[in-house]
Amino acid sequence: MSEVAFADSHVHLADPAFTDDVDSVIARARAAGARALVCIGESPAAAARARAISARHPDLVFHTCGVHPHDATSWNDARDSLAVREAAAAGAVAVGECGLDYHYDHSPRAVQRRTLDAQLTLASELDLPIVLHTREAEDDTRDMLRSAAQAGIRGVLHCFTGSPGLAEAGLEAGWHVSFSGIVTFRSWTDEALLRLVPNDRLLVESDAPYLAPVPNRGKRNESSWVPLTVRRLAEVRGTTAESLAAVTLHNTRQFFRLPVTT
Repeated sequence: MSEVAFADSHVHLADPAFTDDVDSVIARARAAGARALVCIGESPAAAARARAISARHPDLVFHTCGVHPHDATSWNDARDSLAVREAAAAGAVAVGECGLDYHYDHSPRAVQRRTLDAQLTLASELDLPIVLHTREAEDDTRDMLRSAAQAGIRGVLHCFTGSPGLAEAGLEAGWHVSFSGIVTFRSWTDEALLRLVPNDRLLVESDAPYLAPVPNRGKRNESSWVPLTVRRLAEVRGTTAESLAAVTLHNTRQFFRLPVTT
């Protein structure tokens, strides 16, 4: 497809998979049309790396800070709350990736909920959005969404693969919904879900280095392949890739309050 200006609302550039060539990966994304890359800091250590990457590419890469549900047992309130506050003071655009993962249960569910609650409190205090991971935790996620809506906490259901009901709960809470390269997989059959999210709440992401879209499935993912996901969403939603890329770029900038630099 021809180059379109796009955003990658969720990419793990601080992941060890990119240690040797992260600047080249960013250069390829820029050449492909990227105008904003949100680099996820899913741990304090990853957040520090994300911040350093952002500092090298301040016009394109923006960073976050949080603790992933897999690592919820590592949460130390004094240490990690301070890390999030310091990241926010240094320009972090969101709290997260955080959330609930009842598929792997790497951390006990009660601990996951407490760690998420702590980060929701920080998001409210700092007036930052939440980047939420949720897998096989729909009931507790719905409860959280209701509480977040009452508290005025903004968020995104990232890499969404949940039910239409959960997507609707997120939309009712005022949240955004983001889709990844999974929607290009042959196993994805819920096209109605891809049409359910209104234009002004829709985001797209790579979740790189994971979930490379077809025809690159199985390879290390990169932001430069986000247009493949954009094209698939555009086909299902009955619009052009250029239009959908523009909408989701605008939404990413608005949601994370990013400066328009390019």
